Amino acid sequence: MTKITRKLVGAVFAGALTASAAQAETIRIALAETPSDEMAAFFVALDRARANGLDYEWTAFSDEELAIQAVLSGQMDVGFGTPYSAMQRSRAPLRIIFQLSKLVFFPVATKEYQTLADLDGQPILLHSRGGGTDSIANVIEDREGITLGKRSYVPGSSNRVVAMLAGQAQATILDLANKNKIIEEAGDKFTALPMFEVNASDEALFANLEWMQNNEEAVDIFVSALASVWRDMAEDPTIISRETDPDGPIGELPAEVLAGLDKFYTEAVEGGLYDPKGGGRVAAQADLEWYAAAGQIEGDPATMNLEDYWYFAPLDKAVE
Repeated sequence: MTKITRKLVGAVFAGALTASAAQAETIRIALAETPSDEMAAFFVALDRARANGLDYEWTAFSDEELAIQAVLSGQMDVGFGTPYSAMQRSRAPLRIIFQLSKLVFFPVATKEYQTLADLDGQPILLHSRGGGTDSIANVIEDREGITLGKRSYVPGSSNRVVAMLAGQAQATILDLANKNKIIEEAGDKFTALPMFEVNASDEALFANLEWMQNNEEAVDIFVSALASVWRDMAEDPTIISRETDPDGPIGELPAEVLAGLDKFYTEAVEGGLYDPKGGGRVAAQADLEWYAAAGQIEGDPATMNLEDYWYFAPLDKAVE
């Protein structure tokens, strides 16, 4: 019987889930936040991978930077995030293997602000330093010719909604579901500001290239499971709620969250949050252009080698 264990150590939440009849190496996965409705599809993929003989365990760190450092140090094998800056400056051969979601985010502010330009000099609440919302803020500054005020970091869109509703902030950047939530709950106080289109990765999976090549079978099982869920989800978003393990980390979330999974994934798929092909070379090029514009990597994206940032072999096999 599969069991889940958790422990709280400082700001780090840890959990483990291990298959009983494993045939592959155990993959240690560094999440960038605790399990939520946004991660339900990922855990469905883990269940499919487990059914194909994969051992895995996961640890949820309090932010993306800690997850990246855990992979860099060898403490974890696979991480959540978009570590382009770390890949460029580190000698460790980190590579992305799957795009989990795109940067489909929305600036939300109190109604005294009507455009992105109105945020000039205003404090803003973001997810994590160096993460996707941080890069969006950088590009907003560049495109609008403004300078945002103090940046404060609160991981999790739902937590930033709570902060906004409590009057702790006047502007933030939220995912699709939480943007809809705050407008539904307090549309008289908050508005979604007009935003330009973004195709780059928000969350991706990455690992050390040498480790992936030494654990090819396990990585192939993992990526194949992810690709199958993302394809199925594009056809029918309700597959996520139907396949969510009631005894797993997502199944233990509050009943109201579980009741909203179908709506969340239907809106997310319709909003273009997920690429059913897992990103691949299209996402890699979009990422380089975006993160260069965001100031997180240096150089001309047109001259960069995609394979310095992505390892395409597992995804190529999965989508054949």
